[in-house]
Amino acid sequence: MLNRYSQVCACFAQTARLMVGIPDYENYVAHRRKTHPGLPIMTYEEFFRERQQARYAVGKGRFRCCC
Repeated sequence: MLNRYSQVCACFAQTARLMVGIPDYENYVAHRRKTHPGLPIMTYEEFFRERQQARYAVGKGRFRCCC
């Protein structure tokens, strides 16, 4: 029962992070290791910066502040 509770809590936490725009670094690392073995894995800081740039389209002429 405790294991199932932990899984539900982890799923809820992941969903909450995605809803507010915080990327899931652990899933990224697991995906890279599984599907792209041997290729480099970004550090958390690099990953976070890349996800923020992708989300807000910084440098692509599509950045909007309030509209």
